Amino acid sequence: MKAVLIAPRKYIQGRNVLAETGSYAILLGGKAMVLWDAMVKNLVGQTVLASLKAAKVEVVEVNFGGESSKAEATRVADIAKKERVDMVIGIGGGKTLDTAKAAAAWANTKVITCPTLASTDSPTSSFTVWYNEQGDCTGFDGWPFNPDIVIVDSQVIAQAPVRTFVAGMGDAMSTWVEAEASYKTRHGTLAGGVPTMASIAIARLCYDALMAHGVDAKRAVENKVVTPAVEKVIEANTLLSGLGFESGGLATAHMIANALPSFPECKKFYHGEKVGFGVISQLCLDDDMTPEKSYPIIDWEIAVGLPVTFAELNLAGIKRDRLKQIGDICAGKGSLCESHAFEVTSDSIVDAMIAADALGRERKKLLGK
Repeated sequence: MKAVLIAPRKYIQGRNVLAETGSYAILLGGKAMVLWDAMVKNLVGQTVLASLKAAKVEVVEVNFGGESSKAEATRVADIAKKERVDMVIGIGGGKTLDTAKAAAAWANTKVITCPTLASTDSPTSSFTVWYNEQGDCTGFDGWPFNPDIVIVDSQVIAQAPVRTFVAGMGDAMSTWVEAEASYKTRHGTLAGGVPTMASIAIARLCYDALMAHGVDAKRAVENKVVTPAVEKVIEANTLLSGLGFESGGLATAHMIANALPSFPECKKFYHGEKVGFGVISQLCLDDDMTPEKSYPIIDWEIAVGLPVTFAELNLAGIKRDRLKQIGDICAGKGSLCESHAFEVTSDSIVDAMIAADALGRERKKLLGK
C-alpha cells in the first residue's frame, strides 16, 4: 500500500507579493495568459501588469466567464494553445483558479494561481471542481500536477469581504476532521495513495492554527488589516488545508457540503459555509464522538460565524424526506463517506444532520448567541 503526498512547486504568501508576479512568472517562460474578471482586474490589474511588464513577460488577457464549467475551460485552453503561451495565470476566486488549472492542463502548459480571497483551498490543489451554468456542482477532475506557483497576497485577502474569509475557515476546519477519519482506515486519498505522516501532521496543524487564531483573524479582517493572526489563518485556509485535503483524505463533511447545493435555499452560501455544517454532521455521525472532541469545534464555528443550524442554512423546518436526498447521495457507491471505519447509510446521515442541527441550537443557546 503506497503513501502519496502532492503539493505545488512554490508557494509565496505575504503583504503586496502580487507586485512580484513578474519575477516568478519569468521562471516559467516569457509569455503568459492572465485569466481574471473585470472586478479583479480593477482591483489588482495595475500591480500585476506592471510587474509582468518589468519582467519582460508578454501578456495575453482573457476575461473569465463566471463559472468553472468544462465549456469555459475549453474556451480558455483553446486560446492558450492558439497564443502558444508558456503559462496560464489565474487571478481571482476559486472558480477562476479552477478554470485556469484545467485550461493549463488541456493546453499542456504551466499554471500560476493568485487567489484574491482566502475562501477555499483551491489555489494549491491539483483539482478542478466543475459547475454548470446554473451554478450546480457537477463533479471534479484531477490534473497530473499541482500548480507550479501559488502567489497569495495577504493585503488583498484582508480587503475582501470577511464572509469569504470565514468560509475559508469552514472549509479548512474540515481538513483534520476528515483526514483523521481517512487515516484510521488507510483509505485512499485524492493524491492516489494512503495518507502520509506528513499530510496528517499538516492537517492537524491546520486545525490548531484555526482554533488558536481564527477569532482574532476574523476581527482583523473586519477592520481590513493584516496581523500575524491573519497571516496564519490565510496559510491554514490556503496551503495547509489544500495539502491536507488532497493528501490526507476527505469524508462526510465534504460529501454533505457537495450535496447541499441541490437545495435552492442553499444556493447563496459559500462552499466553506456548507462544509462547516458538514463538519458538525460528521462529528455526530462518528462512532467515537465525545463532548470533549466536538464541543470546542462547534463553539469555535459559532464564534467565527459559520452556520451550525438548519435555520442558518435557510432550511428551518426541513423534513426528513427532503434530507433523504442527501442521505442517499452520501450512502451511494464511491461516496467520500467510504473513508469511515464503519458503514454509512442514508438513515445514519439524515440522523447525523438532524443531531447536528439540534446540537448547534443547544450550543448557541448556551453561549447566548
